[in-house]
Amino acid sequence: MELGVVLPDESPSMPVEALVVLAQQAEELGYAHAWLPDHILPPGQFGAEFGGVHEPLVTMAHLAALTRTIRFGTSVMVLPLRNPFLLAKQVATVHELSGGRVVLGVGIGWNEEEYAAVGGEFRSRGAVADDSLAVIRHLLGGGSAPYDGRRFSYESGVFAPIPETSVPVLVGGNSDAALRRAARYADLWQSLPTPPQTFTERVAVLADLAAERTVSPGIRIQWDDDRPVVRVAEEVAAYREAGAEHLAVHFGTYEGYVERMAALVRAV
Repeated sequence: MELGVVLPDESPSMPVEALVVLAQQAEELGYAHAWLPDHILPPGQFGAEFGGVHEPLVTMAHLAALTRTIRFGTSVMVLPLRNPFLLAKQVATVHELSGGRVVLGVGIGWNEEEYAAVGGEFRSRGAVADDSLAVIRHLLGGGSAPYDGRRFSYESGVFAPIPETSVPVLVGGNSDAALRRAARYADLWQSLPTPPQTFTERVAVLADLAAERTVSPGIRIQWDDDRPVVRVAEEVAAYREAGAEHLAVHFGTYEGYVERMAALVRAV
């Protein structure tokens, strides 16, 4: 099972240099991937509820230039608030510049006020996400014009750069709709925190929905309390037994991140 770290991009007071240091330390410790959250214009201050002070794709490009092997992804980007054509070009560009180290992680979001603030379609956000994923996968796969989609179509146009290696797509969320979306469009699925037994049940549902497709299941967990590292290591082992192929950890406030990242690596 691959271990990843969710970078703590929730505090406007955290210097961007801290994100660089954490990404570099995660790479040195052997973490496979580092994830960044996404909110554009939340109704409250950035913090525990709303992460994503720095725009994730721009940040990923910066961090990729200062690292060598660790992969970067969004966990998760609020896809219906993005133009899918521009997003596909941004992702393809960062993927190429980073040497193929980008994962596009998407979800539909949950905050209606943020949708209203930026003119998004909250009630139809699931359908918008599906249509966005369809055209993004078409573009990233080298698909040419014309493209006829339910919501996004184009008669002519040339898309570049075409990634030399495929950009993995991750869908986050535990709902039946999220699992159907992952089964149809994703290479990876990331569960929200949930007990291992529930996770196993969700993995089984995903496998049934995906049919002949292979979607790698994983989960995102928190270690932002005073539990000893041995308990967190046991939790990681329980999710591995439950079928998780990748697991990302948010380690709490950034001041203690490096120490906790190192402690978990030693424990597992």
